[in-house]
Amino acid sequence: MSSSYLPATTDSMVQALEAKNPAEAISILYRILENPSSSPEALRTKEQAITNLSDLLRQEKRAEDLRNLLTQLRPFFSLIPKAKTAKIVRGIIDTVAKIPGTSELQISLCKEMVQWTRAEKRTFLRQRVEARLAALLMENKEYSEALTLLSGLVKEVRRLDDKLLLVDIDLLESKLHFSLRNLPKAKAALTAARTAANAIYVPPAQQGTIDLQSGILHAEEKDYKTAYSYFFEAFEAFNALEDPRAVFSLKYMLLCKIMVSQADDVAGIIASKASLNYMGPELDAMKAVADAHSKRSLKFFETALNNYKAQLEEDPIVHRHLSSLYDTLLEQNLCRLIEPFSRVEIAHVAELIELPIDHVEKKLSQMILDKKFAGTLDQGAGCLIIFDDPKTDAIFPATLETIANIGKVVDSLYLRSAKIMA
Repeated sequence: MSSSYLPATTDSMVQALEAKNPAEAISILYRILENPSSSPEALRTKEQAITNLSDLLRQEKRAEDLRNLLTQLRPFFSLIPKAKTAKIVRGIIDTVAKIPGTSELQISLCKEMVQWTRAEKRTFLRQRVEARLAALLMENKEYSEALTLLSGLVKEVRRLDDKLLLVDIDLLESKLHFSLRNLPKAKAALTAARTAANAIYVPPAQQGTIDLQSGILHAEEKDYKTAYSYFFEAFEAFNALEDPRAVFSLKYMLLCKIMVSQADDVAGIIASKASLNYMGPELDAMKAVADAHSKRSLKFFETALNNYKAQLEEDPIVHRHLSSLYDTLLEQNLCRLIEPFSRVEIAHVAELIELPIDHVEKKLSQMILDKKFAGTLDQGAGCLIIFDDPKTDAIFPATLETIANIGKVVDSLYLRSAKIMA
């Protein structure tokens, strides 16, 4: 192979750019990288060749070749500064991430690079690859392994006081604890990320990520007004950067408006100038939910959930809040429908609310157990029997208050008599 290498010069790079097809360009770039020359010009040309080759392999969706490229380049990394090595390695890992369906390959690639960086004592690069590996493990729902990795990494980075990486790790830890439904630890990790971020300049994309996570945690605590403010900040940051996460920030803003019963504002936000660039199924889904909420219609709500399953059901954040909203709507509608009756067939209630009988029956029994109304289900007759609200007798609270006051009097008399006897 050594006899077939090309000189690492600008002319060779031009030859690769003028190649008739990607396969020929890839072949030329590989031959440039095989050149043993280590002159400054050759090294600069090889760096450019690596960038071009990565882009071509990504376009051809050759993820395995990108992985092999990293292994092949290890001798080259010993010739260039560590900072440039870190930039190339992270660039190739990012390139692999742009190829769909490569999560398993990315995890194994990161593990390989962690082992190599440990052997080469490249701490700066290892920490960043480990942070990336933890993020991939979290996406793959391997939470325990990701948490173990982060626990060791966060102690090491705090000791080195690398604030920018610390913000990334704390933010990742917050997301991980949120996925495990451990809200106190998620909030603590986010606070740590904010504290570290206040001490340094944080890039807009990272600040947007912090605001997005803050909004998610506030929404989880039902503080939708504060959550809306954070989602708005995140949307502005992502919108300015043309980051694809902008549409999710906007979607969660609309969710907050719906949850605080301001569904009428949704149409106005969607029609605003900033939102027009993001028109699509995500916003259509939230508009359908807002319409259903405005009309207090469970049927429209069910239709929206069925029509936009990917946008509503498969988004865990939206799904959790809409489940709560659906339950509230269903309870309000059922209470309104059964109010005129003392005894009513469950089938009739199901017909009025346009939902399956078993679904209505299950919800009514749950509401009786939660003491939302007084009643019982006669399943033999298929009826719901509603009792009148029991009137509280005012004599009982008054009696308890009198007894409590007598107790205080007896206590004070006992203290006085004790003083006299003394």
